[in-house]
Amino acid sequence: MRRHAVRSGNTSQQYLSWIAKVQVNQPAVLRRAGQIQARRTVKKEWEVAWLLKAVTFIDLTTLSGDDTFSNVQRLCYKAKYPIREDLLKALDMHDKGITTAAVCVYPARVCDAVKALKAAGCNIPVASVATGFPAGQTHLQPRLEEIRLAVEDGATEIDVVINRTLVLTGQWKALYDEIRQFRKACGEAHLKTILATGELGSLTNIYKASMIAMMAGSDFIKTSTGKEAVNATFPVAIVMLRAIRDFFWKTGNKIGFKPAGGIRSAKDALVWLSLIKEELGDEWLKPELFRIGASTLLLDIEKQIFHHGTGRHATYHELPMS
Repeated sequence: MRRHAVRSGNTSQQYLSWIAKVQVNQPAVLRRAGQIQARRTVKKEWEVAWLLKAVTFIDLTTLSGDDTFSNVQRLCYKAKYPIREDLLKALDMHDKGITTAAVCVYPARVCDAVKALKAAGCNIPVASVATGFPAGQTHLQPRLEEIRLAVEDGATEIDVVINRTLVLTGQWKALYDEIRQFRKACGEAHLKTILATGELGSLTNIYKASMIAMMAGSDFIKTSTGKEAVNATFPVAIVMLRAIRDFFWKTGNKIGFKPAGGIRSAKDALVWLSLIKEELGDEWLKPELFRIGASTLLLDIEKQIFHHGTGRHATYHELPMS
């Protein structure tokens, strides 16, 4: 478990002073994003290999108002068996232990997920959103208590949302202090900090918020809740990935990245993997440092693998929903 927060005092003040002067070159970011989107992805056997790799990065998610034990149970079963066994056997991958990286649920459903995964005989991590998800517009103390309760119930990863007001009004020290309290409340659980980038106003704000989150002890920075009007986009990702790279150069600490919201197709997943490989390198292409937050992406990946293995498109009943 990494413990890398920049402590308060001269060092944190130096970082905050430096961050205040940062400006993102938006035209350059947009050009880079265009290059990524225009690039052709891998094909045939290479495509299948990369899609199976993508499966292992997915935080399989259900965040619906009508979540119940039964649909959380189905989600957990799908997390353990993300691809039909006969398809994996045809690829000689049935004994590789391919699962999703985690399951992600509301705090009230953490116990359900822990129970379902235990019954399934697997140790896939349970992640929980917290801190007044998705808006983060509740008082600080209940937000902290929500983290503690989720951890007590068995969540080993906590996806927190920041107070966007602190970013929009330039209160960087207050944002740092808030995330530090989140870090403390998480204890040994991993802290994934959701920036809600679609609501931060500018790419410069996104870079600054990314840096603050990492300084304060986040293990991951995450684009979105999936509930905003604009979620994971490539310009936003480039800015966040460059912040991760800059933070690594300055501190030697590797921070994870999680895009979420709107990533639904297998083709999209391949582009995201390509972006990580090019911006941060193969070291980041592992679940400890890269996740994809998704609920429907897995179904499309399984459809593509089915088509590769059988030469035909799957009918509705052949690939049950997660």
